[in-house]
Amino acid sequence: MQPSDTSPGTVVAQRFVIEGLAGNGGMGAVYRAHDLLSGRKVALKLLYGRSVQHRDLERFAREAQLLSELHHPGIVSYIAHGQCQGGIPFLAMQWLDGEDLSARLERSRLTPRETLIVLEKTAEALAAAHRVGIIHREPSLRAASVAKTAIG
Repeated sequence: MQPSDTSPGTVVAQRFVIEGLAGNGGMGAVYRAHDLLSGRKVALKLLYGRSVQHRDLERFAREAQLLSELHHPGIVSYIAHGQCQGGIPFLAMQWLDGEDLSARLERSRLTPRETLIVLEKTAEALAAAHRVGIIHREPSLRAASVAKTAIG
């Protein structure tokens, strides 16, 4: 499966129906999808690209495994992971509706109270991950990675 095979209506792993692109990254993309098993919307992360190395595949599999073991209201819930029909790895996660922090900051500044809430919720989620030995590998969290529920 390549990006051209991810148009709306495409079924991944006989379970997830792609509805649309949610975001792109250097090694893949995240799609909004419909889970045929649960009937819910999910975030479907697909890893692909010419630059994907074996270590990237290992890291992706480890990310999926660790997320499956982590349960915290400030961290998206694991749903499933595996490989698509073409051997492309996927990770299905809880879909969060709402505005991410990047979009919120484009619209207007946070109040001091909102800033403290975002910091507190983010610190709580990171602490939960640290307690089970997971360390966030990026030196800084991107604003789009902050849970949409933290700022309402």
